Amino acid sequence: MRYVVIMAGGSGKRLWPLSRRGEPKQLLPLFDGKSLLQLAYERVRGVVAAENVLVCAGAAYSDVVAAQLPEVPVANILGEPEGRDSLNAVAWPAAVLARRDPDAVVAVVTADQLITPVDVFARALDDGFRLATDDPGALVAFGVVPTSPHTGYGYLARGADIAGYGLASEITEFKEKPDLATAETYLASGRYWWNAGMFVWRAATLLDQLRILMPQTYQKVLELAEHPERLAEIYPHLVKISVDYAVMEPVSHGQTGAHIVAVALAIQWADVGSYAALQEVLDHDEGGNARVGTVVTADASGCLLVNDQPGTVLGVVGIQDLFVVRTADATVVGSLAASQQVKQLADKVAAEVSAELA
Repeated sequence: MRYVVIMAGGSGKRLWPLSRRGEPKQLLPLFDGKSLLQLAYERVRGVVAAENVLVCAGAAYSDVVAAQLPEVPVANILGEPEGRDSLNAVAWPAAVLARRDPDAVVAVVTADQLITPVDVFARALDDGFRLATDDPGALVAFGVVPTSPHTGYGYLARGADIAGYGLASEITEFKEKPDLATAETYLASGRYWWNAGMFVWRAATLLDQLRILMPQTYQKVLELAEHPERLAEIYPHLVKISVDYAVMEPVSHGQTGAHIVAVALAIQWADVGSYAALQEVLDHDEGGNARVGTVVTADASGCLLVNDQPGTVLGVVGIQDLFVVRTADATVVGSLAASQQVKQLADKVAAEVSAELA
């Protein structure tokens, strides 16, 4: 049977003070009143039933996840006691699902991206499910068809094409984020895709790779599936590593009997990882400002202006290309060009003022 795991972990410090330890960016209702998590759920509902959707998120905000996704059974919300990187966020749900359904085929999608058109994404997800179902040895990745020589994404090196599953290819190598000249070479070749960080596999197939490559993690996630009451004891001691480093790259180098394939995503894909990225994806007024909440401007252009306090007004005058974000207990102002530095600012607030504010 088909299942989807939505990875909704992470704190999103680059969107501080909107995003906090107990309310990460994927839960913020910034998109016509919906969160990134809710949009991710809507994208997969045309492919699997609600009872077959699982969410792996921080235990601290499991209640918020349940409130935002009331159709998802509470037993399907897997709350991590602490973040242990992406390997454990996919391995633990795989072990849970394999115990429920030995034939489970699992898609792993993210909750921190905006993806359009939704119908194109759903077709690609269906292609990935069919590929993993038909080929038990396949670990299916998704590659976004690149539109520019982007240096902020990893790349998938494509080998032979695979017929019958949309645009699909064998993957020969995972490439780290390149410099500009290398990225331009990748784009010109037409044989590279951006690595979307989403996957489909049989739960049993992923676990079999762990048995070979990460035997301690394999044993621990099986224990977790059998004894969920031991979560707080076991989970914090799992090796902290990404699924790309732990599984996908070794498999692509032939270290197990499995192989990597990828399905193309011909989509608009935005990783909302900074205020500059958020400013780009929200609707703009006549001055090119993105506004959330009650905001009044005079002679402002190209800004992101967020006021999350109902009954108050945020007013700005004579500014360009800045972000201004107001919450109940913090206000941050900065250049959109420097918005990646908000993470460091949040860390300084935690160290110099109060960890509760960060």
